[in-house]
Amino acid sequence: MTPPSTPEAADRMPAFNLIDEPWVPVRFHDGSTEELGLLALFEHAQGIEGLAENSPPNLVALHRILLAILHRALTRQLGRWPDRDRAHWFANGLPAGAVADYLAHWRDRFWLFHPVHPFMQVATLATADETRDKRKPWTQVSLASANGNTPVVFDHAIDSQPHAIAAATAVRHLLGFLQFTPGALVKVFRSADKAGPLANAAAAIPMGDTLLQTLLLALHPAVRDVDHDQPAWEKPAITLPQLLAEPSPATGSCDRYSRISRAVLLERAGADGPARVQWLRFGAGVALADDGNAPDAMTSFRPGSDGLVRMGFTDGRAAWRDLGALLPDPTGKLAQPASVLSWATNLQAASDQDDSDLPVMLAGLCSDKAKLVRWRAERYRLPSNSLSSADISAAVRDQLQRCDTLFAALRTLATELLAQSMPDPRSKDTRARARAVLDAGPFNTTYFASAERRLPTLLKLVGASDLAAAHAAWSSTLADAATQAWAAARGMLGNSAAALRADAITHGRFLALTRPLRPTIDTPPQAEEATT
Repeated sequence: MTPPSTPEAADRMPAFNLIDEPWVPVRFHDGSTEELGLLALFEHAQGIEGLAENSPPNLVALHRILLAILHRALTRQLGRWPDRDRAHWFANGLPAGAVADYLAHWRDRFWLFHPVHPFMQVATLATADETRDKRKPWTQVSLASANGNTPVVFDHAIDSQPHAIAAATAVRHLLGFLQFTPGALVKVFRSADKAGPLANAAAAIPMGDTLLQTLLLALHPAVRDVDHDQPAWEKPAITLPQLLAEPSPATGSCDRYSRISRAVLLERAGADGPARVQWLRFGAGVALADDGNAPDAMTSFRPGSDGLVRMGFTDGRAAWRDLGALLPDPTGKLAQPASVLSWATNLQAASDQDDSDLPVMLAGLCSDKAKLVRWRAERYRLPSNSLSSADISAAVRDQLQRCDTLFAALRTLATELLAQSMPDPRSKDTRARARAVLDAGPFNTTYFASAERRLPTLLKLVGASDLAAAHAAWSSTLADAATQAWAAARGMLGNSAAALRADAITHGRFLALTRPLRPTIDTPPQAEEATT
């Protein structure tokens, strides 16, 4: 063990080694859950269904830490490896001793409380003039907790009297915070700091039947230089000059997955009993510079008002509407899928499973500056052919675009419906008021919720390469969604004379909008003869 560098540090003895101590929540196939240390987790990864963390940011961060560990363990033992090796591990398990040997080698870097190398923390905060006498509550690194002037989300903690939490909980909060912290004022070491690697992003993670399969699906390719792209725990302890330095680009995924984007030092609450955390020290971290040529492997890009923008959980926009961003686009103008999806597709091909759908989890949060707006974790089954065929992916993207195009036209017409029920319906102000009333009601959510319920049918038909049936089924879906949304808008008017008049003025245009979406039923010849 590295000796303490200062007398003050000597008082903080190593405690709570993450290799042995249970801290990662996992779920087994029988539905039971348990917390495991890193060694036990990797030993039993084939029998674990997945992680059981409830917080989406923490869940993503845990996957990223496990991926960095696995990548470095395999690199240390094997150097480079091809996809055929990954396919072998996918079916038969990891190389014997790879992860255990790696964790044993770096054991001293996995102490949560350590005088020099606390895991994913900055020990120099204990002695730096700016932080040694200043403590913050643990809620500082909990994205769902109230702290400072941020609003109450899920707890009612008081900054001056925070309750202590288990060390296992604290480290999971810390990892989620480092990946998803929004850019904000920090005022320690620097006036402000850049956001974490995944701030306001919907991170994509391909999912397998077991935790091991999930990790292998998302595992980034081997690198030529085994000393390149080291995770945070393999590097020397962070110094004050590093905290004062300009943002630096990531050397690769291991660096991104473990970037210490804020300087944090957890303080153990009491020397005896179970390890707990009540207070911490905090400051600006090792900021991550933007690199358009090397985006995060778990982020996708969709069309925006000025080129491609990172896919996230946007306020008022269902994530499934942007599924096209997860699919290949040879032009590079309509989508830039996350690299983990291509790595997963390559593994499926190497495993002779390229005809299987790929379950994908999208998880993350949406924030407004330092304010958490929402977090979400959603799962979709992407047809394998949509991930390997540009034509199929274009067909899916076209169907999703039809949904948005119809909604835009329907929204304009529904605004007209409400405006016609108001005084001076031709006035610009009246139309603006009608639009605001419409958007505040159930119209928008009714439309997209109705369409979303039949999204699996669309994807299933696409997966069967029956594009004609997919188009027809989706047309019917959109017609039904439009009908339900129109009824919701009509219900906002009541039954006054003005409402009835507004309905009469706009209903024909609504029928003209939706009639082409309904299947055409040919009239039998007998009926034609009878009619004539």
